[in-house]
Amino acid sequence: MSAFFAFLHHVAAFTVAATLAIEFVLIGGDITVRNARRLQRTDMVFGMSAGVLLLVGLLRVFYFEKGPAYYFHSWPFLAKLVLFLGVGLASIPPTLEFLSWRAALRAGQAPALSDARRRRLRGLMHLELAGIVLILLCAALMARGVGTFG
Repeated sequence: MSAFFAFLHHVAAFTVAATLAIEFVLIGGDITVRNARRLQRTDMVFGMSAGVLLLVGLLRVFYFEKGPAYYFHSWPFLAKLVLFLGVGLASIPPTLEFLSWRAALRAGQAPALSDARRRRLRGLMHLELAGIVLILLCAALMARGVGTFG
């Protein structure tokens, strides 16, 4: 069972990274009706994958791996949690933006996106991508037993 949950955790993590990369590329292009709908769908998959990632990760911590006493005495694990929270918070403005496009898209119109707003969204996505890289670093440190205290 532990291997299955590790597999689910990895699939969700790769899906989060892939969907964020897709969003980053799409937001840099023309915001057509088609691309706006793609962004909305991709963001929905991103959010669902992040939820699965968190749920499966917590199940692994509490039921399928070394137990919470081990993980909560590991600074790389705690850093992963903080970084995951940061990535989640940084993802809120893009999600709200994509959701705000619903009315325009229902009317068959491309949503308006100013250059300043696009730069802000891309900047947040840059932060999210950097957060994912740092999460991967922390995961590698955890796998090597680096950073346990207590």
